[in-house]
Amino acid sequence: MNFRNLGENVLIDRLTPIYHPDKISLGSNVRIGSFCILSGDICIGNYVHIASYVFLNGGAGIEMRDFSSVSSGVKVFTESSDFKGEGLVVPLVDEKYQKVTKSKIIFERHSVVGVNSVILPGAYLAEGVAVGAMSLLMQPTKPFGIYFGIPAKRMSERSRNILELEKAIYKDGIKYGEA
Repeated sequence: MNFRNLGENVLIDRLTPIYHPDKISLGSNVRIGSFCILSGDICIGNYVHIASYVFLNGGAGIEMRDFSSVSSGVKVFTESSDFKGEGLVVPLVDEKYQKVTKSKIIFERHSVVGVNSVILPGAYLAEGVAVGAMSLLMQPTKPFGIYFGIPAKRMSERSRNILELEKAIYKDGIKYGEA
């Protein structure tokens, strides 16, 4: 595949369809599991894990910065139709007949999203944020918080120890999958 950029030590399961790879950048030490769908403008940093059955709709842009991760079944939508009847929700008609909310979604360093969560336009995952399983995130978060629920709300603080672990990884020169 002809990716926009392709780092070293990138493992993509052969059962993962990737649409428009020329719009996708992959850093080094990246693992993308089985049955994921990647589409649109996506920029993935270093040491990023995308588990199986993840859907990344990057029509308005997705950035996953270093050490970010999404668990199995996570869905990330950068575009969402309005269901109030102000526009058609059928993507087969011209955009002038639709009312679509679009926004780039950024996963800052060390952000992680739990199993089967949904991320919608308007979300921003600040550094160190963890979103719990089966949550719905539609708004910006604040650094090093743990968010849960529908809609997701900040429930507690997350340890900053991960920053020290990051330094150790770089110091030791460990690649993805090594221990």
